[in-house]
Amino acid sequence: MYTIEEFDNAKTKVLKYILYKKRTEKEVRTKFKTIISQELLEDVIEELKQIGYINDKDYIKRAIQEIIALKSLSIKEIQYKLLTKGISLENIEQYIAEAREELEEYEKQSAKNIVYKKMVGKEEYEIRAYLLKKGYQEENINEAIKLLEE
Repeated sequence: MYTIEEFDNAKTKVLKYILYKKRTEKEVRTKFKTIISQELLEDVIEELKQIGYINDKDYIKRAIQEIIALKSLSIKEIQYKLLTKGISLENIEQYIAEAREELEEYEKQSAKNIVYKKMVGKEEYEIRAYLLKKGYQEENINEAIKLLEE
């Protein structure tokens, strides 16, 4: 068992880590597994989840909005990126299903951006292969490739 003081100290450490940058539950567990006892860490994480500081579903939403604003990725790449953060596939797929229309539009624009950047010095088949490898959907690739023909 542990004292209230130990709990507060552990909670403060975890909060500083979370407030510096939003983190997933897995990231918190990985960071503190050797620093804080397992039982204490579980209780700290539970409390922080209850008061909303650790929320993987909220993390998904924020991460995707950040990606949309800054990067050109396929929906598959976004999914893999979130999986590496330790978020459950079920939560990721649920969010993607809810935001399908917005993400489809983003993927189309993202593919167009990549085609536009790569159309100098690359053949169509090379660009197509690159986009397929990155996980872009065939219909979005076809729409983006039309830029080359115009």
